[in-house]
Amino acid sequence: MRAFRVVRRGAVAVVLLAGLAACSSDGGGTAVPEPSAAQSSPAPTSAVTSEATPSAAEGTQAAGPYTATTSRSTGDTGRVQYDVTLPRIEGGNPAVAAEFNESVAAALQDQVDGPGDERFTLTGREAFARVGGRVVSGLLVTSWNANPPGAHPTPLVATVVVGADNAEPITLSALFSDLQAGLNRLSEESARLLPATAAGAEFEREGIEPTELNFANWLPTPAGMEIHFSDYQVGPHAIGLVVITVPWDRLADVIAPEQLDVVRS
Repeated sequence: MRAFRVVRRGAVAVVLLAGLAACSSDGGGTAVPEPSAAQSSPAPTSAVTSEATPSAAEGTQAAGPYTATTSRSTGDTGRVQYDVTLPRIEGGNPAVAAEFNESVAAALQDQVDGPGDERFTLTGREAFARVGGRVVSGLLVTSWNANPPGAHPTPLVATVVVGADNAEPITLSALFSDLQAGLNRLSEESARLLPATAAGAEFEREGIEPTELNFANWLPTPAGMEIHFSDYQVGPHAIGLVVITVPWDRLADVIAPEQLDVVRS
């Protein structure tokens, strides 16, 4: 079981694999920042190009004034070479769009500044934003590979959730009336759902202990709380990234009343 740590800035929770340098023989995970006119996070020390395009994962979608799209970030910091597609929100309330886009950029900057000092490359794997009635959210999955390459790249996952009513991040502590009660329920629901996934009945129990670290990466969907587990978190690398969706009715009694209609919109 690998060690994980969570970095939080604004609306984002990013799980970084600890000791990436020690994993260079079998890959590691990280992602890169996307500076743009709408983003204030500092860029790596190299020229960066950014090009907005419709989301490859879900296409451009709109709810009210917001549009979900993507942008591309490429560059070389001297230590890190990267080419990454990022989720992006445009239109709507400028404060909401800025909070979302800056949080994505901050998450990526944290990853580019991650542990260790070895050289590596970063490439994009998946990026999309979702626009709900009262919430915007996004997923970023990138690949970290040692430079020169190791045996295989390792994915790193980051999510962003922002309330459209107030441009505030919706963290786990904001989502649940009682944080520990909420985490306990997520742990119970994960144990119920994971046997039907690639992790199987022998999933890694440590990966679903009721801690913020284990449930840092989540997205609100109309169907429920979509939890994205990191590489190695609930099983070996070979099973790929595991995702489960916990229906809102299984969480309704632990979610803060003012948040339930927001996240399921």
